[in-house]
Amino acid sequence: MNGKTFKRHLLASSVIAGVAMTVLASPAIAQEDDEVATIAPVEQDSEARQATVQVTGSRIAQPNLITASPVTTVTSEDIKLQGVTRVEDLVTQLPQAFAAQNSTVSNGATGTATVSLRNLGATRTLVLVDGKRLPYGSPNSAPADLNLIPGQLVERVDVLTGGASAVYGSDAVAGVINFIMKDDFEGVQIDSQYGFFQHKNDNGTTGNLPGEVARRAQTNPSQFALPNENVDDGYSKEITAILGVGLDSGRGNVTTYFSYRNNDAVLQANRDYSACSIGSVGGDNGFTCGGSSTSFPGRFTDFATFDYTIDSATGEFRDFDAALDQYNFGPLNYFQRPDERYSAGFLAHYDINDYVEAYGSFMFIDYSSIAQIAPSGNFFATATLNCDNPLLSPSQAADVGCTPDLIAAGTDIDMYIARRNVEGGGRRDNIGYQTYRGVAGIRGDLYDMPAWQYDLSIQYAQTTLARSYTNEFLVSRLNRALDVVTDPDTGEAVCTSVLDGTDAACIPYDIFSVGGVTDEALDYLQSPLLQSGTTTQNVVSGSVTGDLGEYGIKFPTADSGLQIALGAEYRRDSLESVTDVTFATGDGAGQGGPTIGLSGAIDTYDVFGEFQLPIMNGRPGAELLQIGGAYRFSDYSTGISSDTWKIDVDYAPTSDIRFRAGYQRAVRAPNVIDLFSAQGFGLFDGFDPCSDDGNGGDPLATQARCEAFGVPTSSYGNQAVLTSPADQYNTLSGGNPNLDPEEAETYTIGFVLTPSFLPTLNVSVDYFDITVENLITNLDQNSILDQCYVQGNDALCDNVVRNPLGQLWTGTGNVIALNTNIGGLETAGVDLNAAYSYDAGNLGTFSTTLNGTYVDKLITDEGLAGTAPYDCVGEYASSCGTPNPKWRHRARVSWMTPLEGLDVSATWRYYGKSDIYVPGGDDSGVSDRIDYELDAFNYLDLAGSYQATDWASFRFGVNNVLDKAPPIVSGGGASTNGNTYTTLYDALGRYIFAGVTLDF
Repeated sequence: MNGKTFKRHLLASSVIAGVAMTVLASPAIAQEDDEVATIAPVEQDSEARQATVQVTGSRIAQPNLITASPVTTVTSEDIKLQGVTRVEDLVTQLPQAFAAQNSTVSNGATGTATVSLRNLGATRTLVLVDGKRLPYGSPNSAPADLNLIPGQLVERVDVLTGGASAVYGSDAVAGVINFIMKDDFEGVQIDSQYGFFQHKNDNGTTGNLPGEVARRAQTNPSQFALPNENVDDGYSKEITAILGVGLDSGRGNVTTYFSYRNNDAVLQANRDYSACSIGSVGGDNGFTCGGSSTSFPGRFTDFATFDYTIDSATGEFRDFDAALDQYNFGPLNYFQRPDERYSAGFLAHYDINDYVEAYGSFMFIDYSSIAQIAPSGNFFATATLNCDNPLLSPSQAADVGCTPDLIAAGTDIDMYIARRNVEGGGRRDNIGYQTYRGVAGIRGDLYDMPAWQYDLSIQYAQTTLARSYTNEFLVSRLNRALDVVTDPDTGEAVCTSVLDGTDAACIPYDIFSVGGVTDEALDYLQSPLLQSGTTTQNVVSGSVTGDLGEYGIKFPTADSGLQIALGAEYRRDSLESVTDVTFATGDGAGQGGPTIGLSGAIDTYDVFGEFQLPIMNGRPGAELLQIGGAYRFSDYSTGISSDTWKIDVDYAPTSDIRFRAGYQRAVRAPNVIDLFSAQGFGLFDGFDPCSDDGNGGDPLATQARCEAFGVPTSSYGNQAVLTSPADQYNTLSGGNPNLDPEEAETYTIGFVLTPSFLPTLNVSVDYFDITVENLITNLDQNSILDQCYVQGNDALCDNVVRNPLGQLWTGTGNVIALNTNIGGLETAGVDLNAAYSYDAGNLGTFSTTLNGTYVDKLITDEGLAGTAPYDCVGEYASSCGTPNPKWRHRARVSWMTPLEGLDVSATWRYYGKSDIYVPGGDDSGVSDRIDYELDAFNYLDLAGSYQATDWASFRFGVNNVLDKAPPIVSGGGASTNGNTYTTLYDALGRYIFAGVTLDF
């Protein structure tokens, strides 16, 4: 942006303040205790609460400021009472928030912890610490990583949903999560917590699945086994030391901290509902155990004349039986990833003089985690075998059509091999990060101008990734290790590549005889895949706020006058990812495609302005009336620019009730990953319309249509060929440097009730509507398939690439879905927050809180001709992913008992029912549709704390007291883990924890 343009927009943001008295606007978004849904007991009356103001969503801080947008707050006490060692686990219990990446994600894990407000995507949720943004979480994931947040240093967490780009800049489309830290601590505090999961494997809500595991164990005991009846695992340990020192008789403070956290792994083998991977649906709506045809001791087929496995007793070929021989890939998957985190840092501030307060903070983590999934193998990556291969027994050679003439000639025959690397163990994605972030600034009153304050700051953050993917086969080496002949000199089996000198290290991979795989062959075939990368963020920000009421600029009917904020900001986000040749070429057999490095940077120049204008207060019929607004202009080095603004109004006819409404225009500019990531293969959840209807019925597409676009006649309707055993299919995705920014409109309207006749009651009800246009995403792969094969859109058939067998889940088969701007996304609903406390005299004090959200719509419009938008409210799977219940809530009852220092509480978490999403609706031709509805779920959590002495307090609790097993699903695909949606439901059973805090 040139200097003239910058000055022009700085002037524009200044004019906002000058004309504020003649335009509609609203007070700055702030938060007060009378509207938050906290779990801590409510002890203040409504008048005191309205006098205590904590601002999130505004640069203007002021006593008695009342917010015009809903903010939900969770406190440090909530973190302790819920027993979490990961702050994201607490935030995502709020009904406005959904987990995106967390510790229960294994297949496709980035190692980060991310949150998606309103389920609009983690990239549309801006995360702040003390009002300043966090950097990219990883070279593989742009959303901020909540692992950086030290839970014991959190004073509170403010969650503001709806656009906030005018105040905070790009990415705040769905809203803002602001972690407010403790920065005035004095003394020494040691906090420690220990917890674990406990579950009774007694079928629970899992139907006949454990019975299916037992039945399969009779024929395949090595892969199917029920866990012990009672299990306890997933042990979590955390210890935090905090040291705070006051400086110079109260002129400043330094608070330092060190924290260590360790969480153990949980295997899917340890739960009866995840001990096998779900296959087809059996009778009476029960589930059957399925698996992968990439099996052990293997599947050998040409998909036409033969389909064999190896008989473990005879060592010879027999027919492959999908009902018995598929590999159970579930047990070795991590239900919960192990992780270890070292965290340290400080927060400091000091009054240099009456006009300058210096402040700063530093945060550092060293984080490591392992994502483990089932062993790798030959996933049909080799297509031929030479008939003179000495690893084949004579009968095996005859079974696959190798005649003596073909053997003598060394002729290649068609043979696709699917063989699991059980000897090598599970694939392990070893993810390690080091992240540090520093902030330094000065703030205070402008010299001899008490009506004006300034804030100047710089910040720098860097995240370094070191990743190694182990126990993975290389396709190039598989082909060489199976191309085996007899050494003419020694008579021994040897790789052809050894004889011709192309690869002297090759070791034959003998999978045709029982126990034939050697350690030397594994050492040759397995090679770690390596990735390193760095993200950096630089921010320089400056702002001034002024109270123009001090100069008489105010309404005569108001006690205070016009307040403004003006500022500018420069931000640079850069990212570099480097992958080794095995990652970059897609040589990893179990990777689904290449992981290609990228690099790029975006510079952003912002100017902004904000105002709030009280019009009337303390008048009959108008206890309060104020308006306010904000504007921001952003210019990006990618050649795009954007304007964002907000306007809102707040009106309280009496002190008992207050009405509020607002409109905001938010923007998300494409990030480095959106723009510059190289094209590479990944996975998506779905089904092939040329195979079945997604539920095991007849194909949705006609045979003529499928044959016209890549499906051989013999493969049409053949689920054994076209249907992925894991409901996961290949997709080619990647960046697009021509993306436009997303634009969002947010409407909110609601009221806050603080009745004087019930001074400890507060209730807020707010309607929200968020519409995002030019949504940055990829076209939904299922929609591409539906458009091509069912709707007859020939143009989109160019996005479907099938391998010679017509498959989309192995080999070269894939659906092309690169980043693009599509039609949009819209959600709307109602938030309900309520809190009430009651003094019961000798019985103590009771308090209750409720935070609930009703979602009316969650609509995606892909902007494709002939394709109607689809609504995911109350739906899950396929294009909808994680279940989206219409109603979610979290309610707590707390009791401050008569026994001094003892408090107990009970929390009720509720998730409404969801049904499986079917493109086109329930009447779209799906045959034999069974009941895939996920019932509503209720969880009960109990917790207590006891202040034993002035220096020692204890806490204890049980989450999911009734040990409810999660709902299990078929066809959830990559969004699920262990046959359920672990990012929503309590997947591991009952969680028991205890902790102690020592203050000195």
